[in-house]
Amino acid sequence: MTRHLLIRGRVQGVGYRAWVQHEALRRGLEGFVRNRRDGAVEALFIGTQDVVAEMVQSCRQGPTAARVDDIIEADAALDARSWQRPGERFSVLPTM
Repeated sequence: MTRHLLIRGRVQGVGYRAWVQHEALRRGLEGFVRNRRDGAVEALFIGTQDVVAEMVQSCRQGPTAARVDDIIEADAALDARSWQRPGERFSVLPTM
C-alpha cells in the first residue's frame, strides 16, 4: 500500500520530519518526508496496509510540540519510490 499525506498545522520547526522518519523506520516502512514552502509537511509511506494505516493515524498526533490541524490523504503512484535517496529506506528530503 502507498499513501501520500499533506500535513498542515504547527508541523515545521518542531521536529516533525525527524519524528516521522524515526516512526516510519521503526515500523519498517519505505518512503520520504519533507517540508513544503507553504508550511505543510509532505510524506509518502510504502508498506503493508495495516502498518501504513497505523502510521497515518500516528501522524494525526505527531511529536509532542506539534499541532496537526489537517491531513489530506491520497493514494500515490508506484513510481513514488524514485523520490527516495539511493540506499535509504526512508528519506528526509529537502524543502519543496
